[in-house]
Amino acid sequence: MTQTDFRPFDSFMDEGQALAELRAATAGADDGELFLERRVSESVSFDDGRVKSASYNAAEGFGLRAVRGEVAGYAHSTHMTIESLRRAAQTARLAVGAGGGTLADAPQATNQRLYRDIDPVSEVAFAAKIDLLREIDDFLRAADPRVVQVSVALAATRQEIEIMRPEGTRLRDARPMARLSISVIVEQDGRRESGGMGGGGRSELSALIARGHWQPVAREALRIALVNLRADPAPAGVMDVVLGPGWPGILLHEAIGHGLEGDFNRKGSSAFAGLMGQQIAAKGVTVLDDGTLPDRRGSLTIDDEGTPSARNVLIEDGKLVGYMQDRQNARLMGVAPTGNGRRESYEHAPMPRMTNTYMQAGDNDPADILAGLKDGIYAVGFGGGQVDITNGKFVFSCTEAYRVQDGQVGAPIKGATLIGDGATALTKIRGVGNDLQLDPGIGTCGKAGQWVPVGVGQPTLMIGGLTVGGSAAS
Repeated sequence: MTQTDFRPFDSFMDEGQALAELRAATAGADDGELFLERRVSESVSFDDGRVKSASYNAAEGFGLRAVRGEVAGYAHSTHMTIESLRRAAQTARLAVGAGGGTLADAPQATNQRLYRDIDPVSEVAFAAKIDLLREIDDFLRAADPRVVQVSVALAATRQEIEIMRPEGTRLRDARPMARLSISVIVEQDGRRESGGMGGGGRSELSALIARGHWQPVAREALRIALVNLRADPAPAGVMDVVLGPGWPGILLHEAIGHGLEGDFNRKGSSAFAGLMGQQIAAKGVTVLDDGTLPDRRGSLTIDDEGTPSARNVLIEDGKLVGYMQDRQNARLMGVAPTGNGRRESYEHAPMPRMTNTYMQAGDNDPADILAGLKDGIYAVGFGGGQVDITNGKFVFSCTEAYRVQDGQVGAPIKGATLIGDGATALTKIRGVGNDLQLDPGIGTCGKAGQWVPVGVGQPTLMIGGLTVGGSAAS
């Protein structure tokens, strides 16, 4: 483990001059900040027995924002000079106009830290990373003669941010991130199938590349590939579906998570707009967005506006009780920020985004939930999906699923897609397991062209009456 000294804002430019430009840009504004970012990242991938790609990137820059009402002016630059900052301030100032607003109070800082100030990029030598990827490739090829291709990728990032506000408040955070991904292709009798697994979080890269960690991940990727090798065509029709714990929470994230972000609800474009306090899900369903989970991929000590992360209850026992908010939308809706103001980088303005979104465990034994499935499918893993935020309609493809009849888990199936809408699916949840799991640390979420790391999770769930797309009639 290594630690890198944080380079404060005044190592780039004079603090007094910077503060004067920020104040000039936000005079008469409701809110605003100067956001400084320094990021170092490295990734390397190994495919089909050789290094496929390797990259190292170091970037730094600032973004300046002035907010008045629903309008925000934003300018950014890679040139860390007072001259560039002055030009950015003049651009952002255009959104404020004549002004007249009252500057919002600064975020209340805390001493809480959810991850250590470490540098996962430099802690392991590059040659050692290549040796590891080759070792994983050899391990999987030796594990089963049907393995014909192995792809492995390592990625690590250290992001430093500092936020300066017009009243002089300065907030800092140093964010590590590491990830390992493994995928396998197997072939038998001319048929090829694949499986993948990975994980990571805001921790050391060395923890991910220890044999005690990567070997189980590699075996799981191989297991999924071999399951799919013997899978039958998926049935098609309307049927009950049991979702496994952990990563299947990505369906929850996409189908309802975006719909509970403050901007969509303020603008009335969410399927959940105007439903605060109403029963929108089955009894027993409680959904949270929690950015305070230590070392998790979606966690943040402070968000990208400086607000401390929080454990936000969104749905409680089926009732809608909260939205995820950044500072601008919270002010316009007359509520408090929730620590969900996030941005991809200094080039982007913040917006309400999820952190770690999950459904709390219920009281049902997962075995009993499966035993109650008379005719349907058991979906354990998911791949890509599409969601329409305005109505919550979703289409998700299953990467591992099984046919279930009379409570008995049968043959694996391939080609299954789940089709429905989030608002309806919430009301059709018939069983919530006691086996809550979070995903292994692989999630990345896109919104309005910005991508940020997130976490998902859920217990075993039964949802009634989803449309299953497949290749055979049910």
